[in-house]
Amino acid sequence: MAELSSVLARARAKAEQLGKPVRILSCYEAGLDGHWLHRWLSNNGIVNYEIDASSIEVNRRARRAKTDRIDLAQLMRAFLAYLRGEVGVCSMVRVPTPEEEDRKRRTRERERLLKERIAHINRIKGLLHGQGIRDAMPLKPNFLSDLERLHTGDGRALPPRLREEICREHERLLLVHKQIKALEAENTAAHRAPAKGSVEAKAVQLAQLKAVGPQIAQVLANEVFYRDFKNRRQVGSCVGLTDTPYDSGASRRQQGISKAGNHRARTTAIELGWLWLRHQPESELSRWFHERGRQGQGPHPQDRHRGAGAQADGGAVALSGNRPRANRRCDAPKPLTNAGAPMTADVVESRCGAVL
Repeated sequence: MAELSSVLARARAKAEQLGKPVRILSCYEAGLDGHWLHRWLSNNGIVNYEIDASSIEVNRRARRAKTDRIDLAQLMRAFLAYLRGEVGVCSMVRVPTPEEEDRKRRTRERERLLKERIAHINRIKGLLHGQGIRDAMPLKPNFLSDLERLHTGDGRALPPRLREEICREHERLLLVHKQIKALEAENTAAHRAPAKGSVEAKAVQLAQLKAVGPQIAQVLANEVFYRDFKNRRQVGSCVGLTDTPYDSGASRRQQGISKAGNHRARTTAIELGWLWLRHQPESELSRWFHERGRQGQGPHPQDRHRGAGAQADGGAVALSGNRPRANRRCDAPKPLTNAGAPMTADVVESRCGAVL
C-alpha cells in the first residue's frame, strides 16, 4: 500500500504540472476482498467504483478468449462508458459503511450456525438409521444415556466405534447449539431498548406486524432497510425479485424472477409473503392476491412446468409485483399489529399460534 501511495502521488504531481484540477478515478471488480480497498482509496482522495462483475457483457462465442489483459481492457471500456453517462452498461456496487457491514454479522453468523446444526443432526440420524434405529432426537438432554441402551434392528448392541463417532458428533452439535442460543440472546438484548432512528428500532417496529417475527425483521433491517431507495424498481433489483421476460418474435414468456440481488433478503421476503397470506388474510394486499388468483391470472400456460411455488408467476412473489393500486377506503381492513410486544422467539411462537 505504501508503494501504491507513492505511485499515485507521482501520477498526481505529474498531472498537476498542466495547471488544471486533477482527479484520479479507479475501479475494480467486487469480490472476496470485500470493501477495504475501496475505503483505503477513498481516504486517499481517489474516486473509486466497485463494479458487479456479473453485469459486464462478455463475448457469447462458445470458446471465449480470457486473459487478464483482455479482462482489463473490457473492464476499462465498461467503466469509461459508465462515466460518459451510459448507466446500463454495468452495475456499481453500493458500498456499505463499516458499521452497516458489521451489523450484518449477527444474522449471517446465525444463518451459518443453523446450517451447521442441521448438518450435525442429520449426520447422527443417518448413522443411527443405517443400523435400523429411527426417530432419534440428538438434542434431547438424555440422548447420550439412551445411546448406551440402543440396539440395532437385528438386536445387537451398537458397535463401539460407531458409538464413539456419534458421541464426537454430538459434542460438536452441542457446541453449535450453545453458540446459537448465545447469539440469539445477544440479538434480543440489542433490540430490547434500541436508540431512536437506529436500524434496531426499524426492526422492532417491523416486528410489531403480525406474521413478522424478530428474525425476519432483523434480516430485512440489516440487509435492506439500512439503504435508501428512490423507487420500487430499485427495491426489486436489490433483492432479485424483478421479472425476467423473454419476448422475441412470436415467443413470449416470463422466465421467473431474476435472482440477481441479495439472496438472504430474497428468501426472507418470499417467506414473509407466505406468512402474510396466512396471518393477514383480511388485509388489502391478501385480498388482492386471492382475487387475482380467482380471476385466472395465475401462472402462464407456458410457465406451468415451473410449478406453483413462490417463484412462479402468481405465487407469493406476486405480492411484491406491479399490482394495480387499489382505491383506499376508510373501512378497508388494516394490517394487524402487536405493538409493544418484546422481540423474543417465545412471543413470536405464541403470537403466531393465536393470531387468528
